[in-house]
Amino acid sequence: MHWIALQALPDAVVAGDAPESAPEPFGSAALAPADATAALGWWALQFTPRVAQVGPAVLLEVSASERLYGGREHMLACVMAPERPVAHVQHAQAATSLVALALLQTGMPPGVVEPDRLPLATLAQAKAHLPTLERIGCRVWGDLRALPRGGVARRFGAPLLDALDQAYGLKPEVYPWLLLPEVFDMPLELSAQVEAAPALLFATRRLLGQLQAWLRARRQGILALELGWQMDARRNTASHGQLLLRTAEPTLDMQHLQRLLGEHLGRITLPAPVLTLRMRSIETAPLPSASTSLLPDELHAGDSLHQLLERLAARLGPEQVLRALPRADHRPEHMQTWRAASAVRAPGNATAGGNTRRPRGTAAGTTPAWAEFYPTWLLATPLRLAVRQDRPLYQGPLALLVGPQRLEAGWWGKGGPDGHADVALRDYFLARSEQAGLLWIYRERLLASQAADAQQVAGHWYLHGLYG
Repeated sequence: MHWIALQALPDAVVAGDAPESAPEPFGSAALAPADATAALGWWALQFTPRVAQVGPAVLLEVSASERLYGGREHMLACVMAPERPVAHVQHAQAATSLVALALLQTGMPPGVVEPDRLPLATLAQAKAHLPTLERIGCRVWGDLRALPRGGVARRFGAPLLDALDQAYGLKPEVYPWLLLPEVFDMPLELSAQVEAAPALLFATRRLLGQLQAWLRARRQGILALELGWQMDARRNTASHGQLLLRTAEPTLDMQHLQRLLGEHLGRITLPAPVLTLRMRSIETAPLPSASTSLLPDELHAGDSLHQLLERLAARLGPEQVLRALPRADHRPEHMQTWRAASAVRAPGNATAGGNTRRPRGTAAGTTPAWAEFYPTWLLATPLRLAVRQDRPLYQGPLALLVGPQRLEAGWWGKGGPDGHADVALRDYFLARSEQAGLLWIYRERLLASQAADAQQVAGHWYLHGLYG
């Protein structure tokens, strides 16, 4: 058996003569977790499943995991690496957990002090009896061990002897092993009442730091989280409030989440002072796998596209930032639909309304032959063209280059202004104008019942798209 004891150091100790220091966790001191001991325990689960929290310390039993890391020294180097949720941590190691805890409290390195010379104050079961033990001359573990066991059991109880036997490895050590919670739910009591919602952002940084430690332990990213607050119940107002935050992609970027929370909190007015915060995970997802390319990935400075869209939606409102989604429809004006960017996770993976039809004569994963002739710009309303001698005009006569592409669509729905099917019967052409360049036009085809007389066999010409 081999135990490693870890304990997070407060900032006041770090500022003085700390036994050791480490770089800032995850790149930001402002994201220190709300519960440093719990975050340290979640992080330690990657080394061994036998992790226990004892007061302010975290215990790791690593005898079964040392071989995976190439030995005890290499494993200790990994445990003390700077990628921890807590920047400054002190550690101790020993054959039993109680000796490791005692060395952690005294700050003595292992092997320098024998267990018999450890102070009795470092043994948790002996603290309640310290005044009596000191009066009879017991100040270290060896003094207590030298006393008659029967007298110690009658005077101080059997638990003290059991703890002493466990410390020397004569009895097994039993702990409730730490389990990673399935849902992140962390409260935080504020040190003072907060009356303005933007001022809550400072306290949420600690909750975000705790959330990041939990996500790293689960190897997942956050998709949706809820920030709730409890207000002063003495006010004749609402007693609680909440804010739901969603992201388009699973993320571990707490700085991005902090900026989004700042945008949302800036628009909230609190009816009463806030006393307690609570952050809860609503939805998580595995993080995207790392690139397997043999070439170095291109480095992009600044925020990604989805982060920029989320920040704009938080500032301007979700309905002000739209994203185009493809739609399975032959009619060019219905080939896409616009939805709020924050409500779309993976553009292109789904079609609006669940319609999965594709143009006739094309296979899945392919594009129709006419797709390469589609224009860059589509007019919101087709422009009717003048006709001279059955030839369309737009800043002069038009020369038809490619076509026709015959379109018959819209008969399955009722999207017309009169509630009837918005049928499109058209012949599209790629035309050229001497002044305007390339144009995308179509000629409307009429049904026999729509013709004014028997000689009318064709409809009007329209300009539908421009090439930029």
